[in-house]
Amino acid sequence: MTSSNRRSSTVDTQGTGTGTRTYEVRTYGCQMNVHDSERLSGLLEDAGYVRAPEDADGDADVVVFNTCAVRENADNKLYGNLGRLAPRKTSRPGMQIAVGGCLAQKDRDTIVKRAPWVDVVFGTHNIGKLPVLLERARVQEEAQVEIAESLEAFPSTLPTRRESAYAAWVSISVGCNNTCTFCIVPALRGKEKDRRPGDILAEIEALVGEGVSEITLLGQNVNAYGSDIGDRQAFSKLLRACGTIEGLERVRFTSPHPRDFTDDVIAAMAETPNAMPQLHMPLQSGSDTVLKAMRRSYRQERFLGIIEKVRAAIPHAAISTDIIVGFPGETEEDFEQTLHTVREARFAQAFTFQYSKRPGTPAATMDGQLPKEIVQARYERLVALQEEISWEENKKQVGRTLEVMVAEGEGRKDGATHRLSGRAPDNRLVHFTKPEQEVRPGDVVTVEITYAAPHHLLAEGQATAVRRTRAGDAWEKRNTAQAPAPAGVMLGLPQIGVPAPLPPVTGGCAVS
Repeated sequence: MTSSNRRSSTVDTQGTGTGTRTYEVRTYGCQMNVHDSERLSGLLEDAGYVRAPEDADGDADVVVFNTCAVRENADNKLYGNLGRLAPRKTSRPGMQIAVGGCLAQKDRDTIVKRAPWVDVVFGTHNIGKLPVLLERARVQEEAQVEIAESLEAFPSTLPTRRESAYAAWVSISVGCNNTCTFCIVPALRGKEKDRRPGDILAEIEALVGEGVSEITLLGQNVNAYGSDIGDRQAFSKLLRACGTIEGLERVRFTSPHPRDFTDDVIAAMAETPNAMPQLHMPLQSGSDTVLKAMRRSYRQERFLGIIEKVRAAIPHAAISTDIIVGFPGETEEDFEQTLHTVREARFAQAFTFQYSKRPGTPAATMDGQLPKEIVQARYERLVALQEEISWEENKKQVGRTLEVMVAEGEGRKDGATHRLSGRAPDNRLVHFTKPEQEVRPGDVVTVEITYAAPHHLLAEGQATAVRRTRAGDAWEKRNTAQAPAPAGVMLGLPQIGVPAPLPPVTGGCAVS
């Protein structure tokens, strides 16, 4: 399960005659949560809210928590953050706090009890109701808790404030049909539902029309796409169709499941020009015994066979993975099998996690829960091995000439080092010397790699080419355009004397 922890954008809304109101969204969890937060931002902006400063840190009129339930301490993190906002809410009349996402879906009945200063609780299936619920909470002066049990429409129908002008997530499915014993997300996101291919391609074409040049197809189990519509080759067909979209330079996807990773997908990756030579394939464990206990429907041999086929078809592919250490019942022999698999697969990168209980999952009550010290020691051994392999694999890139798409915010030291940063086609992070001519995020530079570290590459010479792109134009336009005037809050309530209500909306997660 690929995880991230990042803060999303903040937005402002126009209140009911009290002036402009600001908002902030804080996002925890996987890529689907990040994408959902883009929808939340779009909804709020569409309702008249305006983005609060990046350093607002809770000093906004509306603070939204988009939560994750994957980690054992997810609720502690949420309630700790809510507690820090309580005195600020007391001293700031009209401030509102909303909690959504997976933890809200799971703990719907306890959030307001434990944090009675929360104004709105909404789930994974009804993110589109947030502006309406905020206004109801304001008018009725009581908390609004609304959790939908199933998805009524895809979140792609919602307004969106994309975090990037040049790269975008595109959800192709929501939910998951797997029953992995360590994962609670399918129970909170529901069964898999696939979008129609035409709708997906139409969204991609619209994004490209706006200047986006890279898209990432997103799903809880992305390559199971088609199971809901009865076409086992639907995902490979979708990849190939992306290759026909003029102006779309890079296509990625996350996260696939080894069970559903078929030869036609490998062929489509190899034969589609804009499909990037990158694959994130969650391993979770290299032990067949542990994989069985996890209810992962593949074994070590099957996994390594997929890796071998991908490398045969795409020799320069960078392959990354997720690994859980210390699953209940894992023996030293089991762990050695994971180390063996890592040595054989030679991942460019691995996201490694110490097993932690997810309340509500079968694994949480399994026998053989391991002591923290054993899990920690194994984790450190795994990280050390993967660091060594990542460095060795990155050193193979030295001397190669790569096209790097300039990114925004990827290099924390870019200002001090007079460098820029971006992603190579295989998604490796590249820091490069800043060219003399202007280069914008979304533009593409051609550089020669001169140095490798475990987690990045360095190009110390001058770029051999700089290509200004429509994506760079889109970034420049976004960052120089004046912010539009607030549209006004849409209440979703009759006879309040405000503009017309929001159009019908919905809600919607990802990663295997």
